[in-house]
Amino acid sequence: MKTAVARRTKSFLAGCVVLAVAGLIGAAYVTRGPDFAFLPEMAEQPILMPDGALLYVQKYEVSIAEWNACHEAGYCSLRLRVQGNQTEQEMPATGLSYVDVSEYLRWINDSTGGIYRLPSLAEWGYMAAEVLPESPDPIFTDPELSWASAYLIEPQTARTLRARGSFDTTSQGVVDLNGSVWEWTMDCYAGTSQAPINPDRCPAYYVAGEHVAAMSFLVRDPARGGCAVGVPPAHLGMRLVSSILPKGYVARSL
Repeated sequence: MKTAVARRTKSFLAGCVVLAVAGLIGAAYVTRGPDFAFLPEMAEQPILMPDGALLYVQKYEVSIAEWNACHEAGYCSLRLRVQGNQTEQEMPATGLSYVDVSEYLRWINDSTGGIYRLPSLAEWGYMAAEVLPESPDPIFTDPELSWASAYLIEPQTARTLRARGSFDTTSQGVVDLNGSVWEWTMDCYAGTSQAPINPDRCPAYYVAGEHVAAMSFLVRDPARGGCAVGVPPAHLGMRLVSSILPKGYVARSL
């Protein structure tokens, strides 16, 4: 009798082990799918670039709420807070270095399965051209003194941080390109060096707004960190673009 009970118990335990192992193996193959709740809101129409390619552009700059979702997911080291009576949803995420922005890009692509990136400087300039103020005539005509002209010419955009949607909208539905937030681009600034630079070793990147400046990849506050070249921007933020049709994108007429 004892022998039969022992055999039955041994068989039961062996079955439990098999089920447990099968459960672990099954769990190993269960992967998290794209989370469409994090899909960025894109502009109503894509930008038709001069080469005929379509560029899909985020309608607004990344908000504090969107940024903090990245922080809560463990990708973004920086947590942002709103000032005053504003909400996380309505205020743009600012105080971002290029390192911070890279963390966000990794999170948004991992979370949504998308292929989002920063715009190039040329892409940014093309999509913002219709809302940017005309550049005043430079004080100095020597190209080597262009930085001095920029310092001496009065900025045309108020530098106060304002809620998303406070500035102009392009004909494609892109908002706030002429606002007080300068947006990081993917273009490396290497100074006077003509040699190609490994993107992983780039010391500074161009940021675009009312004027173009180059910022060290570590700087979050341009007023304190200064510029590699140009007048320090008011605030540093980001906007996503994609050369690939984003998931869930539906073109709408304006």
